[in-house]
Amino acid sequence: HVQLVESGGGSVQPGGSLRLSCGASGYTYSGNCMGWFRQAPGKEREGVATIDSDDNRRYVGSVKGRFTISQDSAKKTLYLQMNSLKPEDTAMYYCAAELRYCTLRPNYWGQGTQVTVS
Repeated sequence: HVQLVESGGGSVQPGGSLRLSCGASGYTYSGNCMGWFRQAPGKEREGVATIDSDDNRRYVGSVKGRFTISQDSAKKTLYLQMNSLKPEDTAMYYCAAELRYCTLRPNYWGQGTQVTVS
């Protein structure tokens, strides 16, 4: 079965950095879209960044220039490098996989990893 397992969350001071990782298994990694989503308390889940099979990247405006999404297809691993973190980045971060194209409607979700900036 499909598994997406996140790691790398934690607590950091404003201006700090964290790197999230997501290991994927149980489906064909290549040729699909991967992404990071987040949900803060009392807010709707939002798409943070996506990367497709051609390594085309998209970001939500609030993280542009601070976050970088990348992937190692051979290792079936997705990353999110987060720099210059702000308190408003505090949220549960989810790894997600969408079959074929990036439309922000994932087919699979990880369990989430907490990021706290304070």
